[in-house]
Amino acid sequence: MPNHVCHGAMLKCSMGMAPSSLVVLPLNMQTTSNVPAANIQDHIPMVNIMPFGMCQSPANPMVAAATAAAMGVLTPMPCIPVTPSPWVTGSPTVTLANQPALNKSSMLMCNWAGQISIVMEGQMTHTIP
Repeated sequence: MPNHVCHGAMLKCSMGMAPSSLVVLPLNMQTTSNVPAANIQDHIPMVNIMPFGMCQSPANPMVAAATAAAMGVLTPMPCIPVTPSPWVTGSPTVTLANQPALNKSSMLMCNWAGQISIVMEGQMTHTIP
């Protein structure tokens, strides 16, 4: 079984150039390993999802503009994630604040074609299905 994801989990975006960390506000009043636990609604850009360094997705308007200005040479620009929908799947049996809890197999899509995945859950002692 995968581990429960919490504040401080390490994230990776397929279009980003650096890892990021998940920020979970203590709104759900639930903890795992004494750290705020995450659910699928913890997807708000610049609140829960921090930038991934530089973005290299041609779907990102800033990257597209910089690439066009550089005569077609891909030019990465600062990452500002756009994640309007919640994490996909979550735990089918564990809920936090009436939403599925976040586990390592959950994925999040960015509007700029990036796929955000969980590299390290933030804690290693509590598992959930």
